Amino acid sequence: MTDDFTHLPYRPCAGIMLRNPQGNIFVGQRLDSSSEAWQMPQGGVDDGEDVEAAAIRELNEEAGVEARLVSIIARTSQELLYDLPPELMGRMWGGRYRGQRQHWFLMDFLGQDSDIDIHTAHQEFRAWRWARPDELIDLIVPFKKELYANVLHTFASHL
Repeated sequence: MTDDFTHLPYRPCAGIMLRNPQGNIFVGQRLDSSSEAWQMPQGGVDDGEDVEAAAIRELNEEAGVEARLVSIIARTSQELLYDLPPELMGRMWGGRYRGQRQHWFLMDFLGQDSDIDIHTAHQEFRAWRWARPDELIDLIVPFKKELYANVLHTFASHL
């Protein structure tokens, strides 16, 4: 019998599509997964925290990128949702959420590759790279593909 997690709320989150001057997008491989899947920086919004501030904080925590090295180009006008796969529901985030509701930000990276340091106090990535926008969907875990397609569609005029 499968547990029903549809009553659980979505975790509030901020996501960052960080674009370099060549038009490529920052992606990282999570430390806690042996999969080859990559993802863009993202993370939870703390209680009372502004979502833009959360995005900047998460980018620093996950990629070591300081606020002075980015410029916000666009943001989603509404939250995008994704559900965890059944095998992760009830396990991730203490079993409190069914997935995430995310505000996404497109940011230009104003620094050099040497300004990126994934070995942070809150390290989440074991590796990072720049990916072409048309590569993103193939790099992402299956349960986030639709979300990433929506992010790409939303920011298409800027890519």
